[in-house]
Amino acid sequence: MNETTGCPAPASPAIPMTIVCIVDDDVSVRKSLANLLRSAGYAARVFVSGEEFLSLESFDDVACLLLDLKMNGLSGIEVMQALALMDRKFPVICMSAYWDEATLAESSRYEAIECLRKPFSSDALLNAVELALQARG
Repeated sequence: MNETTGCPAPASPAIPMTIVCIVDDDVSVRKSLANLLRSAGYAARVFVSGEEFLSLESFDDVACLLLDLKMNGLSGIEVMQALALMDRKFPVICMSAYWDEATLAESSRYEAIECLRKPFSSDALLNAVELALQARG
């Protein structure tokens, strides 16, 4: 409210949604993660494969990437390799039901901000996204 006129303050310009991309070849995982992110106030974009995600014309609006490591086609590690060559500017959170030392080492080599073991809790995912967005600056 404007104290002088008693009228409501003008609406502030729309704040752009924070876009979190999800790359996972499991439709149920994509759907549940997208719903969770939307309920937390994020815009979610889903991709069925690493190839589909990498075909984006621009990554400028990507705030964070949730990336499954074991997929048909390109693996999550191969997606991170391609992104490294493109000089990506957004944090990556890796997800997998299958972790081993080599996979963990590779994901850290490509600067994954977090590695979540499936199944993980909603809180674990949202905390990882918050950490990633804070690290992004």
